[in-house]
Amino acid sequence: MNSLLTDPTEFAGLLQNFFVDRLLQQKNVSPQTIKAYRDTFRLLLNYAERQKGKPPTKLTLNDFDATLILDFLGHLETERHNTVRSRNARFAAIRAFAKYISLQCPPALQLVQQILAIPMKRFEKPLIGFLSREEVQVLLAAPDNGTWYGRRDRIMFALLYNTGARVSEMISIRVADVTLGVTSSLRLHGKGRKQRTVPLWKETTAEIRDWVKYAELAPENPLVPTRSGGRPMTRTNVAERLALAVTKATKQCPSLQGRKISPHTFRHTTAMHLLQAGVDITVIALWLGHESPVTTHGYIEADLTMKERALTSIAPPGVTKKRYHPTDALLKFLESL
Repeated sequence: MNSLLTDPTEFAGLLQNFFVDRLLQQKNVSPQTIKAYRDTFRLLLNYAERQKGKPPTKLTLNDFDATLILDFLGHLETERHNTVRSRNARFAAIRAFAKYISLQCPPALQLVQQILAIPMKRFEKPLIGFLSREEVQVLLAAPDNGTWYGRRDRIMFALLYNTGARVSEMISIRVADVTLGVTSSLRLHGKGRKQRTVPLWKETTAEIRDWVKYAELAPENPLVPTRSGGRPMTRTNVAERLALAVTKATKQCPSLQGRKISPHTFRHTTAMHLLQAGVDITVIALWLGHESPVTTHGYIEADLTMKERALTSIAPPGVTKKRYHPTDALLKFLESL
């Protein structure tokens, strides 16, 4: 057996170089990707320590095998209650490291091939949930405009709906990212260091202008800060404030009762409303920062109104379509299958 496969320093060195050389220097991935990969390997190393009875510094390439990875993926779903989507995201990080090992340590090629042979798990993709225009208006008006928190929350929800931003993009907006003028716009910092500019509606522009003045925000300040210290909101903060608004809005709009509404629901809602307004799907993809319009195509699948219009155009009211009836016995048999 090759000594590299049983040397703990070889495994540790490969993992460190994977982050420092491969991810940071060669690929220059975003800080969010580094954090996601880091968290995956924290979980994996802690799990391996419990299973193998070795601290992470004593693990070898032989320990990093398909059996360990399969057991770890099962642990994520059964004990940590991760969704299949989260499980696959963790596995993607492990696969990236396995491919790096195959390039840097050829003796481990067989171990790597067995890991890469593990498939991504398929899962049912639910239809996209979104809000009606009436529900959006009730939610936007739910926060108390007479308080600091209420005014901040109104801006926060207006930004989510106007821009279709991911919650991580919204909380990272600085005052300097906003351009207020005849044609106002907002610069968003998206996934993978990608930036995009989104136009602002007149109503959103007026609210932002009033908010910046009211909260006395400087250009370097977060546009939606916390009350203490002016730090950016967190994802959890945003979800909690939205939950409060939904509870209040439900009293006025019963259709919100029992609905699972998250900050990401605003993103889906923006896309659906743009689609229903006749905006081209490629423009919506650019608006949302999608890599490909293929991702945006899911909104077409979810829009029942568009499907109903298509059905009406195919079979106009009052026109009876005759169904084909085979006359041959063999054709009847095939038709019955």
